[in-house]
Amino acid sequence: MRRFVPTATRRSFLVGAAGVLAAPMVAGPSRAAADSLTMVSYGGSYQDALVRTVTSPFTKETGIQVKFVNAPDLAKVKAMLLTGNVEWDIFEGSGTWLASGAKQGFWEKLEPAILELNDFAAPPTSDYATPQLFAQGITWDPTKYGPGKHPVTFTEFFDLRKFPGRRSMRPYPDGTLEIALLADGVAPKDMYPLDLDRAFKALERIKSNTVWPPASPQSVSLVQTGEVDFSITSSNRAKTTTDPGGGKPLAFSFDQNVLNTSSFAVIKGAPNKENAMKLIAYMLRPEVEARLADQVSTVPVSKKAASLLSVEARKWQPDLSNPNNLVVNSEYWAGNFEAVTSRFKAWVLS
Repeated sequence: MRRFVPTATRRSFLVGAAGVLAAPMVAGPSRAAADSLTMVSYGGSYQDALVRTVTSPFTKETGIQVKFVNAPDLAKVKAMLLTGNVEWDIFEGSGTWLASGAKQGFWEKLEPAILELNDFAAPPTSDYATPQLFAQGITWDPTKYGPGKHPVTFTEFFDLRKFPGRRSMRPYPDGTLEIALLADGVAPKDMYPLDLDRAFKALERIKSNTVWPPASPQSVSLVQTGEVDFSITSSNRAKTTTDPGGGKPLAFSFDQNVLNTSSFAVIKGAPNKENAMKLIAYMLRPEVEARLADQVSTVPVSKKAASLLSVEARKWQPDLSNPNNLVVNSEYWAGNFEAVTSRFKAWVLS
């Protein structure tokens, strides 16, 4: 049976993506501040929620101030390590980026105490922690497209004959190529290693009707303004349109989703390493995960956190047992991200 979230709710959101990598390792640390740390995150509503639910309470408890830098970028981490001038402490990004960075030696090993978390469905690795998942799916304007008039699965999203109109997709390969293969009939269990030729061939079917917005918030704003009809976005971005001040409320399909992890790592040679470890340990507390998920509608990986979610937040949770859903394989991307990204960018521009 089809299930989708239409309109109406409250609270905030955000999540995003992109990266580059490959590089040597370490470097000498910058000047450290005993009572602070610097964290790279996504800015916007998501960061506002992160401050409210995580970093402000953390500062109140520990006295450690958290400074933010927007726009996570693995290339900048690489440059810092190459020059020996590490200015950031914590890097936040998708699991694919963090796995890629781990392969290149970008991160400090997490302290053992952080890893003693039997409660977690997706426990932290020795290099980075994963406190939440985010679900990518299809969003649309329900006042323009009623029941049966919009796609709810990826196969339907790629069906221009049945559902004509403009599309919007993420301009990054991780997740996007998986969506193309799901649309082309590949079962989630058979997804990896990716059949790249088949994925690009599937994308060709909708390329002339698709835009690739560079800024993640455009995945919803282009639908709100009517510049595109259907868009691939994350559930938390769709939810924020239903909050006060969110503009035109959009709907989101939970019939089929691609799930990626949102992860945190301490950068190799971080000037405030000890403080950064404390913040990551704090983020992994079930009650803290639940507070953030209530605000941004991500999916906590802590089983205890899931049980603490509000009724409203649970409306925006994907069904993790849905056999049509796919969890992105970060380990596959760790070894293939750079090469596939080069091919993908060239294809988009061709």
